[in-house]
Amino acid sequence: MTRPMPERDEPVGRRVARWRVRRRMTQQMLADRLGKSKSWVDKVERGVRNLDRYSVVQEIAEVLRLDPAVLLDPRRPPSTVPALDGIDAVRAALAHYHQRPARTVPADEVGRHVTHAWLSYQHAHYAHLLRALPALLDAVHTTAGLLVPAYRITASVLVKVGEPNLAWLAADRAVAAAAGDPIRTGTATIAVAQALRALGCDRLALTAAVAAVGTAADDGVRGTLLLQAAMAAAGCGDGRRADDLIDHAAALADRCRGTDDPHHTAFGPTTVRLARSVSALYLGDAAQAVYRHEKVIGDDAWRRLPAEHRAAHLVDAARAYLQTGDLAAAGHALADADTIAPDEVRYRPAARTLVAELAHSGRAAAGVARLATLVGLTR
Repeated sequence: MTRPMPERDEPVGRRVARWRVRRRMTQQMLADRLGKSKSWVDKVERGVRNLDRYSVVQEIAEVLRLDPAVLLDPRRPPSTVPALDGIDAVRAALAHYHQRPARTVPADEVGRHVTHAWLSYQHAHYAHLLRALPALLDAVHTTAGLLVPAYRITASVLVKVGEPNLAWLAADRAVAAAAGDPIRTGTATIAVAQALRALGCDRLALTAAVAAVGTAADDGVRGTLLLQAAMAAAGCGDGRRADDLIDHAAALADRCRGTDDPHHTAFGPTTVRLARSVSALYLGDAAQAVYRHEKVIGDDAWRRLPAEHRAAHLVDAARAYLQTGDLAAAGHALADADTIAPDEVRYRPAARTLVAELAHSGRAAAGVARLATLVGLTR
């Protein structure tokens, strides 16, 4: 009988196949998320095509929710995103949405739960929120007006923890629950665009967001849709379209300088400026992304943004610093993100991949090494 190949001698492509199966993904699903063809994935897994670029290994690892080192050095213990209680329960709640709730919850009590869920999301308490979502999704079925925000919160946190397919399902439910109401449809479409972008479907996200802008009557919702469309355009490599969309958002932001945020968009001049930085990063101009980032973070308006928004942007800034070769600044940005909102770094696959890349660079600051240990990326 032929003995199995020792894992340490296993080709990288075979490890990709093994982890793909563990993640319950088909070759087509992996190909779609990578923006590749199924044939490309098949050739990688069979060893016909070599994975000789670290950036490609990193992209695959991010989709599979792995530390890239697991694909490159199988002797390391698996370092996946930490187990999050609640994802399976959220999946089950989304699956039986049509069933009657176990008990009827008074509308005012449901409203308080939704408000608390928003606060949890804005403070990036993702682990806590995932545990609370199944009961919330069950309760809101008796309060139609709260279905959209509940599904939107669900979609947003699922995007954060690397479950874009489930996020898309929740976002689609939000649009259905909006029943044509302009504001609700607009807020639901924000979640749709986020989920589509997480799935790598930037063109679809761009189309959906732009289509919803014209009907959304609230400036904060319209502005956020424009920024989602801009990020999608940048993801498609269309810098001119991205700049134009951000310029339109900036015009709306000038009218949104108050503190009232009824639709939880955090939209305003500061978010527009941050979007310009992230757009530059997506378009491959990391130096411009860093320049724009550093022009924003010293403002008081930056400190007034929700913790989730600030920490998420710092993860993007860390990627920009890394691409410019400034590993120390990249490490500081990640450490700051962890201080502001630990779950944003510890449960978000993109952030964990960055921590791993910096930790394994051999030039990481002590803070990054400590962070790598805290999030379980070292032996």
